[in-house]
Amino acid sequence: MNDPGSESVHQRSKLRFVPLILFVLLAALFLSRLFYGDASRIPSALIGKPVPNFNLAALPGLEDIPGLKTDDLRLGHVSIVNIFASWCAPCRQEHPILMALSRDPELKANEIEIYGLSYKDEPANAKSFLQEDGNPFQKIGFDPAGRIAIDFGVYGVPETFIVTGEGKISYKFIGPLTSSAMETILLPEIRKALKSEIKGP
Repeated sequence: MNDPGSESVHQRSKLRFVPLILFVLLAALFLSRLFYGDASRIPSALIGKPVPNFNLAALPGLEDIPGLKTDDLRLGHVSIVNIFASWCAPCRQEHPILMALSRDPELKANEIEIYGLSYKDEPANAKSFLQEDGNPFQKIGFDPAGRIAIDFGVYGVPETFIVTGEGKISYKFIGPLTSSAMETILLPEIRKALKSEIKGP
């Protein structure tokens, strides 16, 4: 014959583990999203808002390439802003993609320019990087302290922004661009920004 008291104690001991099980499940869900989520799709609080106010000098040693300022992003055409550094391995990884974009007939036909923001870099190193691997940028802003990048809400390099002709951020891509990301994410977002320009406010 079973003892009701012992059954009650047994049930209570089982219930003690319910909070622990729930905690483990929630922790597993959080970690799976943290390590396996698509970081490039992290939303930015600046989407739809104007770019920060800034006026960056040209990269020392490459003075033939103009610096970058806010007004350059308000000239009525969609632009791409890439935050990069010579010491950043993923930046070097994505560089051929930027070079391909700079030659893209669709971008040229729509007068889309690619601008660079040199992030916390030594001028000589940044210059060598661009001279060796090619320069996809029409203008480059020198941001040695990384303050303007912070104003853009940058998590780390590389990051790429699509900016409307009115100077509003329409899309932010976090991490190195790949061929796949260019075709399936970046170019469609550029086309979306172009359509919004045609429709107007």
